[in-house]
Parts: sequence; C-alpha cells; structure tokens
Amino acid sequence: MAAINTAQYGLPAEKKTPFGASDSSDMEPQFDDEVGEVRAVTAPDQDYEKQKAAEGEAHFHRLGWKRLTIVLIVTAVALGSLSLPGAFATLGMVAGVILTVGIGLVAMYASYVVGQMKLKYPHISHYTDAGRMMFGKVGYEIISVMFVLQLVFTIGSHVLTGAIMFGNLTNDGACTIVFTVVSAILLFLVAIPPSFSEMAILGYIDFASIIAAIFITIISTGVRAGELPGGVSSVAWSAWPKEDLSLAEAFIAISNIVFAYSFALCQFSFMDEMHTPAHYDKAILALGIFEIFLYTITGALVYAFVGADVRSPALLSAGPMVSKVAFGIAIPVIFISGSINTTVVARYIHGRVYKNSVVRYVNTPMGWTTWIALDAAITLLAWVVASAIPFFSDLLAICSSLFVSGFTFYFPAIMWFMFIREGSFFERKNLALTAANALCFLVGVIVLGVGTYSSIWDIVSFPLFSTSHLVCQTQQLTTLPLLRFIGTTSAPFPIRSAARPSLECRGSRRRFYRL
Repeated sequence: MAAINTAQYGLPAEKKTPFGASDSSDMEPQFDDEVGEVRAVTAPDQDYEKQKAAEGEAHFHRLGWKRLTIVLIVTAVALGSLSLPGAFATLGMVAGVILTVGIGLVAMYASYVVGQMKLKYPHISHYTDAGRMMFGKVGYEIISVMFVLQLVFTIGSHVLTGAIMFGNLTNDGACTIVFTVVSAILLFLVAIPPSFSEMAILGYIDFASIIAAIFITIISTGVRAGELPGGVSSVAWSAWPKEDLSLAEAFIAISNIVFAYSFALCQFSFMDEMHTPAHYDKAILALGIFEIFLYTITGALVYAFVGADVRSPALLSAGPMVSKVAFGIAIPVIFISGSINTTVVARYIHGRVYKNSVVRYVNTPMGWTTWIALDAAITLLAWVVASAIPFFSDLLAICSSLFVSGFTFYFPAIMWFMFIREGSFFERKNLALTAANALCFLVGVIVLGVGTYSSIWDIVSFPLFSTSHLVCQTQQLTTLPLLRFIGTTSAPFPIRSAARPSLECRGSRRRFYRL
C-alpha cells in the first residue's frame, strides 16, 4: 500500500519511510558488536531486516482521513475550550463570536496549506523538515528546538493538569507531588503505542470525554441560570468589551482563542502516516467546522448563562458537585491529549537517531527498548521541567506566543509564497490566494509581537507572590511549583479554575491556553 501511495508523487516506493529515512536496501553494511570480531551482516540478517522494514512500512501507513480527524481533534480540542467563555467575558459577545469564527477560518486555511506542502514534498516527515526547506540547515536546527520545546512544555503542563484534577477530585492538596508523579506515569503509559493510528483509537475516548464534559457544563450552567430570580434574562452579560479594557488584557483573551486552534504543529507528523495523504483536506474541513461550531457555542452559551463572573475553565461555574463530575469525565482528555505530544516528539527524535536503521520501525527488541526508554526520558524531562522550574508557566506563556504563532500561521504562509505558489503574485489565479496567505502571515506576526508583549505584561503586572495582586489562602496546597502553575496564565488551569473549597484566590488572571 505504501508503494502505491508514494508512486502517485513520482517517488520510488522503496525510498520512502514514515520517518523520512532511506529504505533498508540503502543502509550501510552492519557489523557485530562482539569484541575482536568484525564481519559483514549475513544474508539471513539482511532478510530479517527487510522483513521488519516491510512490516514497519505497512504498520506506519494505516492512517485514514477519519482517524486523522480524530488525532487532530485530540491535539486541538481539550479543556482549553472551556476557557473561551472567559475570553467572551473580556471581549464581549459580538467580538468573541467574530474572533472565534474568523481566527478559526484563518487557522483552517493555514492547515490546508500545510497539507499542500506535504503533498508536494512527501519526504517531509515533521515540521522540522519544512523548516530545513525554508531556512536551510540552521533553520532546521532552530525549528527543531522550537518543535521539541513546545511539545515538552505542553507535556509538562498536562502533568500538572492531572495533578490539579486529582487534587480537585480528592480535596487533598497535601499530595500534589504524588499527583504529579501519578500523572507522569499515566502520560508515559498512554504514549507507549508508537503509531498514530493506534493513538486514534484512544482518540475516540478522548473525543467522547471532552464533548461530554463540555455539554455537562453548558446544560448545568443553563439550569443554574434558569433558577435565578429573573431567570436567564437576568444574567449580566454584554455584547461589547468590558470597560477600560487595555490592549494587553484584550490580547490575553484573544490568545485563548488563537491557541485553541493551534493544531498545525503536529500535522506533518500525522500526515506522514496516512495511507492516502491526498484525503487530508477532508480531515481539515471536518476539524475546522467542528472546532468553530464547538468553540462558538461553548463560549457564547456559557457566557450568556453565567455572565461576567464566569470562571476558567467554565466547568467550575457549574457548581461544586457537577464540576467534580465533569473533571472525572474529562480524565481521558488530560492524559490522551497530553500523551500524543509525547508520541510526536518521540517519533521525531527516534526517527532522527535511527534514520538508517530498522530500529526506527519499533518492531524489534532493540526498537521497542529504545522507544520505551525515549518515551520515559521525555516524560521524565517534562515532569522535571514543569515541577522544578519555578517560572515554568510564565515560560510556557512566552514560548507559546513565540512558537505557536509561527507553526500555526506565518510558517504556512511562508511555505505558500516560497514553494506552493505557481506564477506571479498578481496573476488572476493567485490574487485571492496571495491575500489569504498575507492574512495568515499578518495574524502570525501580530500574535508573535503583541502576544509576547501581553505575556510579559501579564507576568510583570501580576507577580505571583505580590499580595496586592494575588491573595491565596490554603492550608493544603504546599507545593511551590504547582502553586506557581495554578497561579499563572498559560497553564491548562489558571488559579481560579483550580480553586477548591480550601483555596480562595482573588485578583487572579484569566488566561488559559489550549492544552
């Protein structure tokens, strides 16, 4: 099957692998590791490697467009969607709806361009390979660092999200370190399957989990609003932005919407496993329509039911008991959405290290050993970074503005201008496409500049332990890194969202990135 699909692009089937490496027939002669003996690999050894390579090719080309849609949903739609009512409360209903729909359409088109790039250059296995084409060897290494850092930081944030979830369910903040360890172990175990087609099976559980949590939140907040003395009509929501809204505050709310659509980072990696890559556009269309509908309905309805005091994530506005139920239902989201990032970064590193070896197919004892060890090392690194660095969440906020703006918006625009465009910018067939890609580039640059400024402003304006801005009273939550995580803005749960009966916080920030 892999041969048929690669042939349509004019490439020899035996040269293409899901890791962007050469076929085993091109591999250099291998030698024993036995001390004092060097000999060529025997014919049976070569036959074994060819067999494993063929099995690996088949195993890593099973992803269809429906499963691609699911893994993209797993990457894109998580508890961050429940931060959007807070963004609506800042921006107002009108601006919130317009920005949610508008940014969604821009992100959907940018993702379509990423798919075009993959079809035109099938050797691209990860975003880093596109970086090499755009900026050369130096660009490849820089984008590799950006790629790995963003994914590792995202994994780390899920480690802490899991800890917060366990703390919310058990009301036992004294065990936060234990909870982070348990979260890391779960993320490691879920990330063991190396194929995205296997992850897609778990993705169906993830999908059902987040949909259930969102609709429980919408229904519960609607019921609570109906029980008010004046009913739903008495809820204080506004069509317009809140008074005295600064640029930085507005863009923090806009960032919540922007990062809810940041799924293009992993798209090359997912498409590299498709058996029919040309069908990717069906997945992008399905994902885009689904996200725009879900985000708009969630943001608008929950804001209309709760009003300006809506909390982030919004499930905390559903009441103590219902919020616990929603947290419990959302458990798969935390660990499946987090672990797929581990799989993506592990696939990149593993494929780069073993690009000329059958080990890269993860179907030999050596392949499985190295894969599981790498999975564990990445999870351990994410746990250490998230738990030990006191400014982790502030760092994640800045890195998200710096990196996601490129991966989601202006890098796809650059790809179109450099590699996909055919003919002059001003040819009739290119006028609309030139405008669309210029808009993608502009959005990316604005997110890069204003988003980074807003993140820094947020950190400076609301220092963590300044009692004039943030007052938290708790006897149970004693872990400093977790307290910083809860109290900062790029985490899956800002401090309001992590509040438990024993934790009262005032003056907290509302920022909530997609995770």
